[in-house]
Amino acid sequence: MHELPQTLVSGLALGALYGLVAIGYTMVYGIVQLINFAHGEIVMVGAFGALTVHLWLPDLSLGATLPLMLLGGGLVSVATAAAAERFAYRPLRTAPRLAPLITAIGLSIALQQLVWAFYPDAKKPRPFPHFTGRAFELATTVHLQRDDIFVLAAAPLCMLALGLFVAKSRTGRAMQATAQDPDTAKLMGIDTNRIIVLAFAIGGAFAAVAAVAQGLRSGQISFDLGFILGLKAFTAAVLGGIGNIYGAMLGGLVLGIAETASVTYIQHIPGMAQLGGSGWKDVWAFALLIIVLLVRPQGLLGERVADRA
Repeated sequence: MHELPQTLVSGLALGALYGLVAIGYTMVYGIVQLINFAHGEIVMVGAFGALTVHLWLPDLSLGATLPLMLLGGGLVSVATAAAAERFAYRPLRTAPRLAPLITAIGLSIALQQLVWAFYPDAKKPRPFPHFTGRAFELATTVHLQRDDIFVLAAAPLCMLALGLFVAKSRTGRAMQATAQDPDTAKLMGIDTNRIIVLAFAIGGAFAAVAAVAQGLRSGQISFDLGFILGLKAFTAAVLGGIGNIYGAMLGGLVLGIAETASVTYIQHIPGMAQLGGSGWKDVWAFALLIIVLLVRPQGLLGERVADRA
């Protein structure tokens, strides 16, 4: 039990990262009922955009370049997400549901290969700047890394800012109307195309924050980093109730804690030592998703709603 506080802190930091990416999934699905399986690669291009900014400013400290890295990564991620909506998804908006799904998978592979082919040395993991210095000790058994502080601060701030924007602003109310009934919203004078692009752009901005957080945590990035991260974030979005902003973050936190706890504790259970450790963390994460969906198919904070025609 003495490992529990550290496990919770590490799990919350990992879950906050998943939640940031999951919000991008849930924003797009909530408005256009589309699962953007290329969202993990939008995180990846944001990471390479942030790294490029750092390489352009090699003489500055990480503390000085971090805001610029967030800005650079955000511009790349937002531009990629908006272009994906405009040229890949919009022409298929009235197509059968299978067509956008296949397009999303194809776009995911295309973005991976573009970075792999054209970014210098992207064929192998590229070093990413990370915080140096000792971890903060909250107690004798809890150590808080500086990169964990970044994601634990950024995730709730971004989530609350987006929640307030959607609930209180005129554009946010237009997003809610478009999500509820796009045809009626268009008759009321709402530019639904602009609202949908905005949803993709917001998801791209959150992806950039997650990309920087992932780079800081691991100390490296690669052209395929978005694959597993995207799957985990999609799992978090479904777990929390896809289409719900706060549910996406909750699902990420639950998934992060469950994954960290499985690595820490399952190997100590008699007869289950072979099913513990980091090699099995993905298995237990997806097993948790299956269990929750069997008990509550709409997710933790989701509501039972009819599919939109």
